[in-house]
Amino acid sequence: MKYKAVITDYVWPNLDIETKILNENNIEVVDCKDKNDQQLKNELIDADAILFCFREISSDLLEATSKCKVASRYGIGVDNIDIQKCTELGIVVTNIPDYCLEEVSDHAIGMILALNRRINDHSNMVKNGGWYDLDLDIPVQRLSESILGIVGFGRIGRTIANRISALGIKCIAFDPLLNLGEKIDNVEIVSFNNLLEMSDFITVHVPLNEQTHHLFSEKEFKAMKDNAIIVNCARGGLIDEIAASNALSNGQIGGIGLDVIEDTSKSPTSPLFINKNVIITPHTAFFSKASNEELQRRTAEEIVRVIKNKKPENFINPEVIGNTRLDIN
Repeated sequence: MKYKAVITDYVWPNLDIETKILNENNIEVVDCKDKNDQQLKNELIDADAILFCFREISSDLLEATSKCKVASRYGIGVDNIDIQKCTELGIVVTNIPDYCLEEVSDHAIGMILALNRRINDHSNMVKNGGWYDLDLDIPVQRLSESILGIVGFGRIGRTIANRISALGIKCIAFDPLLNLGEKIDNVEIVSFNNLLEMSDFITVHVPLNEQTHHLFSEKEFKAMKDNAIIVNCARGGLIDEIAASNALSNGQIGGIGLDVIEDTSKSPTSPLFINKNVIITPHTAFFSKASNEELQRRTAEEIVRVIKNKKPENFINPEVIGNTRLDIN
């Protein structure tokens, strides 16, 4: 029997890895990267599987499917697909939650180090002819005397704590799913307010939802140490960028690193574009050649498992069992 998999979007050069895996299992690949929503909807009508990355998979798109069995996310977060609608329709949702732990951790740590040392600002100053304009009245922290607060102490948060501890930084963490006072790998779990007050550096690794939207805004920036540095490699809406820009301008915080921003249009804007000691990268924290190849392979393998009536390795909506369009065993 021949199956059809629709790939909605991707940011790597080609689909060779997943195409080989899927074709070997009688699954045809349809590349919809450059198709609009109506064209994508037309392709989804008879699709058996969806592979998606950053594109929004709305209930409207999902309702167009008549026999789709599985939607596999190229990545960790699944906030860009209507999971409830998938469950109603009998579509299994999967993701790859642990493929880029080292890459995201290194990216966040790299931002912390660069912002603390003011590397970008100093480099730009020299390039603009200001070799002798150096002002050392800046609060560069000695790492061995600093505290890193990790908001969200899951896989990535724990990887960061393990790697950055070699630099002598003490780590604390806040996670609503963990008990206050608990110690995990020498990292103490503290309240969110205590983390804000104690941390010289903060890195954020939580999903975006109603509770975490603008988790960091005016109130939180005022509670942070003067000149504290915050890094976000998770989701754009976690930080109120207007409040962050004001906090930087007023000297309430010392720097910000973002791998994600709120405006994800083709010509994004942010008030932070005009601030000093800001690093913004285009959602590339996940990337290395090894991590990307792993992502392509494992996302396709999840499709094959479900098409063959097997449970995926990473099951986002197990409540769909009994309501799926196939027999999972």
